[in-house]
Amino acid sequence: MGRFPPSVGVPLAAACLMVSIIASPAAGDNIAADTAPPLLVRVMWDGHVIPGITKVTGLVRRTEVIAPRSGGDPSSYRLSPGATSYEPIILERHLGQDAEFERWADKVWSFGSGLGSEVSLRDFRKDIIIDLLDEMGQKVLSYRIYRCWPSDYVVLGDMDAERPSAPIETLVLQYEGWERDHELAPPH
Repeated sequence: MGRFPPSVGVPLAAACLMVSIIASPAAGDNIAADTAPPLLVRVMWDGHVIPGITKVTGLVRRTEVIAPRSGGDPSSYRLSPGATSYEPIILERHLGQDAEFERWADKVWSFGSGLGSEVSLRDFRKDIIIDLLDEMGQKVLSYRIYRCWPSDYVVLGDMDAERPSAPIETLVLQYEGWERDHELAPPH
């Protein structure tokens, strides 16, 4: 078992986003890339599965390229890695009774909470876990994202009378890094 917490007993249909992964099959695999089984995405924080998530953007890490000149040679560069940054993660779901998005956003800014107490510096950052599950609910991949905090919270989303749809809420998370759980045993 990996270093990440075990699965939490929440019905998969209520807690997971189903995605089809298009990828090249590994050497020796007997399935074609276009027939790969769909995977479920589960998002957790504070030890709880967050229900109803319909969209999770990818994890993107970008390292700046530094091009200093080599010695006194004005025409030669040695490329080196610079600062690393991470693109925000965007979570979306239909607006419902669960208030986890709003509760977390309120820790970053809570209107009317009194001068000096608008931000909860003690606990506004959280580690989250994004799991990819197979059709049987077994973890296939797991990532821990560190020191996340919501920079944007959108409630009700775009409403259009011409194209009625369920209200959407969106949470945009900034974070400081992520790692894959390499100790996760492959499902049987």
